[in-house]
Amino acid sequence: MSTLSTIGLIFLGGGLGSLSRYGVGRLSLQFYQGKFPVWTIAANFLACLVLGITLFLLKEKMASHEWVKYLVIIGFCGGFSTFSTFSLETVRLVQDGLLTMAILNILISLALGVGILWVLVR
Repeated sequence: MSTLSTIGLIFLGGGLGSLSRYGVGRLSLQFYQGKFPVWTIAANFLACLVLGITLFLLKEKMASHEWVKYLVIIGFCGGFSTFSTFSLETVRLVQDGLLTMAILNILISLALGVGILWVLVR
């Protein structure tokens, strides 16, 4: 696979992942507008779910489907998940004196992300 093809797949996947993250955020605002970062947890969970399902379905064929690594795993999941936003929202919860919410955000995010990958990839 050429470098240009690899870059193109990552670019396409990253754009689709970022748009998906934006869509989850917009959709969640219709249901919840509190301080707890529900949409970031949802986006990160869904990105982990997509990653886990992809790895589960292609675990035997990943070498022959290298394009999936660039399009889905690096591009889409990288654009869809958002560690930087998770980190910022956690810091803001602490700054606002909402330490319990900050700790819950960390625990829920880790449990969901690691949990779904543990189930699908092991």
